[in-house]
Amino acid sequence: MTNENDIPNRYDVLVVGFGPAGAVAAGMLGARGHSTLVVDRLTGIYDKPRAIAIDHEILRHFDNMGIADEVLPYIAPFTASQHFGAQGQLIRRIDMVPEPYPLGYTPSMVFTQPPVEAVMRKHAESFDSVTVELGMEMTSLDPQANEVAVTLKDASGKTRRVAAKYVIGCDGAWSQVREQSGMKLVDLVFDEPWLVVDVQVHEDALGKLPHTSAQFCNPARPTSYIMGPKNHRRWEIMLLPGEDPREMERQENVWRLLSPWLTSEEGDLWRAAAYRFHALVADTWRNGRVLIAGDAAHQQPPFIGQGMCQGLRDVSNLVWRLDRILKGQSSEALLDTYTVERKRHVQTLTGKIKAIGQTICERDPEAAAARDAKILADGGGKPLTVTRQEIVPPIEDGLIAKEDTPARGLLFPQPAIVEGDSPRLLDKFTGSEWRLVLDGRRIGTGEGEALANTIDGIVVRAVSPQEDNAGDPSTLRERDGVLSAWFDRHGVIAALVRPDHYVFGAARSLADLTEQLSDLHRRLA
Repeated sequence: MTNENDIPNRYDVLVVGFGPAGAVAAGMLGARGHSTLVVDRLTGIYDKPRAIAIDHEILRHFDNMGIADEVLPYIAPFTASQHFGAQGQLIRRIDMVPEPYPLGYTPSMVFTQPPVEAVMRKHAESFDSVTVELGMEMTSLDPQANEVAVTLKDASGKTRRVAAKYVIGCDGAWSQVREQSGMKLVDLVFDEPWLVVDVQVHEDALGKLPHTSAQFCNPARPTSYIMGPKNHRRWEIMLLPGEDPREMERQENVWRLLSPWLTSEEGDLWRAAAYRFHALVADTWRNGRVLIAGDAAHQQPPFIGQGMCQGLRDVSNLVWRLDRILKGQSSEALLDTYTVERKRHVQTLTGKIKAIGQTICERDPEAAAARDAKILADGGGKPLTVTRQEIVPPIEDGLIAKEDTPARGLLFPQPAIVEGDSPRLLDKFTGSEWRLVLDGRRIGTGEGEALANTIDGIVVRAVSPQEDNAGDPSTLRERDGVLSAWFDRHGVIAALVRPDHYVFGAARSLADLTEQLSDLHRRLA
């Protein structure tokens, strides 16, 4: 046991790792006023792109954090992805849902990681309650009754001890926090060698490349092609048996693989890195006051670009829980559903990604031909279009209402609210706290406030279509009918929405709403 008198510095939370998940966790904690120490053994941001895709759920969090405008210059819409079969024929498309967009943003996007990560870090560092120490490695954890004592080592080898009420390990696939806390990775049975190549394509060569992202499901050499922002293009190329990954990273081999699309005179090689695409998830994501998130908790094949998104979902799920606990609004039992929710979500999504990956990775020509025929048959003889939003699952278990409750675990939509000349999105009026959002055509704000006053800090707002003549002046007016259509589709008059924008439950009647509020009050205690 560590002598607590030897520890001069104590924090609410220690975040180990200052990559995207760690930076967002620190920023969210800083915005809520919690003393936070962030450490990372590296001294700077990796200057090449690794993650390339984000979605509207993540941009919604960026907007809530106040950094959306700063990251938008490095973001572009994710083009439809066309899947081509063994004979080069189009067999399927993966695209976005149409406008009006359900969360108010382009549903699927590509981005350039280094400058976006710099914005995340700058945001975290802007809070007086956040301390960032780079070139600092965590070497040991010592959980105690009410805190975790941690040993840190700097680049010179000097060590010191700090303590925190909670530790979040965002320290990547080789996480020391996970290993030292006894959490184990479980293999979800996917292991394929791939080469990831990023190229900054010269302007005059862009026109010869595919005009949408693509999956070339060619059994001879399965390959993914992704259109990044501006002139950034990525190829993910399956390595074949007998190919040495390190050898395949050599420039001459990279350009040989890219030769069907591009020559070395037509672009600048930005990165070429061999990976094994794994499907792994930790058995548990919490051991007492130690928690893990991001790549420390899971690793997924990249076929729909959800790796970083999953890490940011982890921390947005976790931080609001820690916030309530640290403020004394909830007991530590609120953390019990963190693993339940996020592990189930990751397992479900990974299963879908594996199925897509196994389809893409088929190397047997006869099986590939049968695959192509089945996919086309499923579309009635034509290439079927699937949206990326259909692939990402809801929360299926955890802190959500009972099983037969409408809309439980779904992402709550975000309509554009009419206000003066410039519509603004709903979160600007409610914030990202617990919310009771009412169908203003059927129930007024005052009625909702009277029912919801048992929930600490809950925001109550009614929303109606712009053309509705409801008399309540506090009712917000939505421009495109997104939320009204959602209420109608689910047959509900109100929704209880969590700080991470997932629906606890939606109510068909005042009696249902009263019951859900009582259930929520009990479970938040």
